[in-house]
Amino acid sequence: MAINEPKLSIIPLGGLGEIGKNIMAIKCGDDILVIDCGLMFPEDEMLGVDVVIPDITYLIENKSSIKGIVLTHGHEDHIGAIPYLLDSLNVPIFGTSLTLGLLEAKLQENLVKEKADLHVVNPGESCQVGIFQVELIPVSHSIPDSVGLAVKTPLGTIVHTGDFKIDQTPLNEEELAINRFAELGSKNILLLMSDSTNVERIGFTPSEQTVGSALEQAFTQAAKDRIIVASFASNVNRLQQIIDATYKHKRKLVVLGKKIETVLETALKLNKIQLPEGIQISLEESKKIAKHKITILTTGSQGEPMSALTKMAQSQHKQLEILKGDTVIISASTIPGNEKLISRTVNSLFKLGAKVVYDKTSGVHVSGHASQEELKTMLNLIKPKYFLPIHGEYRQLVRHKRLAQEVGLKLDQTFVLENGQVLEITKEKALVNGRVTAGKILVDGLGVGDVGNIVLRDRRQLSQDGIFIVVITLNKETGKVVAGPDVISRGFVYVRESEKLMDEAKERVSLSLEQCQEKHLSEWSTIKSNVRDVLGKFLYEKTRRRPMIMPIIMEI
Repeated sequence: MAINEPKLSIIPLGGLGEIGKNIMAIKCGDDILVIDCGLMFPEDEMLGVDVVIPDITYLIENKSSIKGIVLTHGHEDHIGAIPYLLDSLNVPIFGTSLTLGLLEAKLQENLVKEKADLHVVNPGESCQVGIFQVELIPVSHSIPDSVGLAVKTPLGTIVHTGDFKIDQTPLNEEELAINRFAELGSKNILLLMSDSTNVERIGFTPSEQTVGSALEQAFTQAAKDRIIVASFASNVNRLQQIIDATYKHKRKLVVLGKKIETVLETALKLNKIQLPEGIQISLEESKKIAKHKITILTTGSQGEPMSALTKMAQSQHKQLEILKGDTVIISASTIPGNEKLISRTVNSLFKLGAKVVYDKTSGVHVSGHASQEELKTMLNLIKPKYFLPIHGEYRQLVRHKRLAQEVGLKLDQTFVLENGQVLEITKEKALVNGRVTAGKILVDGLGVGDVGNIVLRDRRQLSQDGIFIVVITLNKETGKVVAGPDVISRGFVYVRESEKLMDEAKERVSLSLEQCQEKHLSEWSTIKSNVRDVLGKFLYEKTRRRPMIMPIIMEI
């Protein structure tokens, strides 16, 4: 390779081998373009964690090279991490009007709106980001203003599909610009990066219009009931269909939940959703009209513990309770890992006497992602020199690679990467070469990154076996025990029924302290270590449990 020959580096920092946290960097020369910057929701073992964002150490180290971030659409897994990263990565951000409108609301909520340098680009238009010319191509998804990207580079054009499906009868007439993708495919595309979320599903993904029919049927069957519908707040197309069904059945709409209110307000302001005049009323106003004339639109489709629907299911909502005969429609697919939460919520709703419409056969939800036949169509339209599956768990990426080979791509033209791996492309070849820092940053309350593996390990131990605290008071001069040891147990055993165990534990600690004194051991760390060892061994022998043992020493 000649010294001045251009080279492209494709660097996924999130979204590969996982669902969510999507972020991709493209480097050419001294310029870096970033595509999306999303979050993901914590896994079961991430106790107490609110959200997970990508590790952008690589971007911070190369901050001067970053020319901008281009966003494909307004879902959390594509824009959700930006408020957390603006302090360290304040660069121009490009996106469609609704995408940036939803982002602005998130920035306002996090009090960082003033820091953002936002640029609206309409679908079908292009923007210059450093050396890269980026065209925003309209695609069908579950939210308006979704786009794929055609990125022109000195080596050739890269196509990034974003999240998409080929919907022949989309809402809002926002269909995938199939003619533009075909046109691009006739011009020797260097690399295709394509959404892998639904690669395991055969056939085609149903049109969003089918949900309208299913909702219509559910509303008809619940003509005498109050209807409560739970959906993703950011699924604007679904919100529109719920509004349409409510209007058609001459009901009034109550919107419950801050997040869904914000999305609705933003979409209305940008004319991305139609709300008939007089249809929306407050919860207080709804109490004055017949229950079968009300539709309540809320969040909680994933069984989130703090969501309105979950609180209603547990009879803990301050303003609203589930009544016998209510119809609850859960219009969303299950995010992997949330199955137990949703199942618990559905069971609780049934116990309260509600009729729940939630399963796949009800048709009240369809995916916004392309299935196998649509993915094959995209591959055949683009006819890329190289192919990189993105947005999916590792098995899905591998399946998408295999799909590409089924339509004619060779083994050395297709790549499966992990987050942090670098795909290097020159005029002659493409190969996986090197790795950069990539991973997960955990957000807990106001803390970003201060909860790591050690803290999670402690939380897991506390959740499994509890904590055992030993308080000892020593004479500062003589080192003799003045008071204690006193023991406090939380989440380990019920103290009132385990007095004998507690007394024996105190005796073991006293004996350990005497031995320390005989050996003239006065260092706190040594005394604490001895107490932990003696107590840990004793408690395991008696209970086969390993609580966290925390000795506390005070001097007087």
